[in-house]
Amino acid sequence: MKLIRFGAAGQERPGIEDSSGKKLDCSSFGEDWNESFFENNGLNRLNQWLESNQVDLPEISSTSRLGAPIARPSKIICIGLNYRKHAEEAGMPVPEAPILFMKASSSLCGPFDPIYLPKNSTQTDWEVELAVVIGKRAKYVKKENAYDYIAGYCIHNDVSERDFQLRQGGQWTKGKSADHFAPIGPYLVTKEEIPNPDQLSIWLEVNGKLLQNSITSDLIFDIPTLVSYVSNYMTLLPGDVISTGTPAGVGMGLPEPRYLVPGDRVRLGIEGLGESEQVAILDPEA
Repeated sequence: MKLIRFGAAGQERPGIEDSSGKKLDCSSFGEDWNESFFENNGLNRLNQWLESNQVDLPEISSTSRLGAPIARPSKIICIGLNYRKHAEEAGMPVPEAPILFMKASSSLCGPFDPIYLPKNSTQTDWEVELAVVIGKRAKYVKKENAYDYIAGYCIHNDVSERDFQLRQGGQWTKGKSADHFAPIGPYLVTKEEIPNPDQLSIWLEVNGKLLQNSITSDLIFDIPTLVSYVSNYMTLLPGDVISTGTPAGVGMGLPEPRYLVPGDRVRLGIEGLGESEQVAILDPEA
């Protein structure tokens, strides 16, 4: 099942994309795709409801904006340097344990919304990542049980301002949390549709030039390890996001480093999870 949310920013409504590619309005289900939905067995209830109601659901206009496929999660947890070649291009040692940092939930935006270049930004960068969405409360999870706690997967562009991140006190979170720094989607694909999340092609291009091109088998720490590890340090709530790291090819790591400027078009995708696209613009409030 593919969950989507559509409508103006802050007024999104729930929907699905069916097997034929039609986007259907699920407002009559009466719930958004949020923490409460996942916590209360929402995916199973939605499946049962669709058996009787899907044929009557209105189709969503092709011109409708898509929002993030989950309502604002309580946490966006990111994993740093989790592809070996990315660690190499960053000139950093391969981590002995997952590197954790947070991304503000206010950075969340839709998969086709613009990337905002923040005030005083000089080094806004791109990072295609596989995002894991938690399906139920998770604490002290054993690695062998980790998939029981996963609702599904999304594409995430972990947009990063490198100067804020690395040279203004070394605080990764402040370089990751500007508005529109977390485009997620176009949809949440539930885990039964992605039986091999460790074997997915993952890529990103800027202005039509392919810069990131890898496979999730190159993750240093795999998905069960990450879910287990993070849950030992904080309680994961339904709808929370773990973004699993980015492969080589970010702007900072190029032979001649290159960062986003207004008008740059970023397109990214992961096998089975669709594609998203963002255009860089100056933050309208800067």
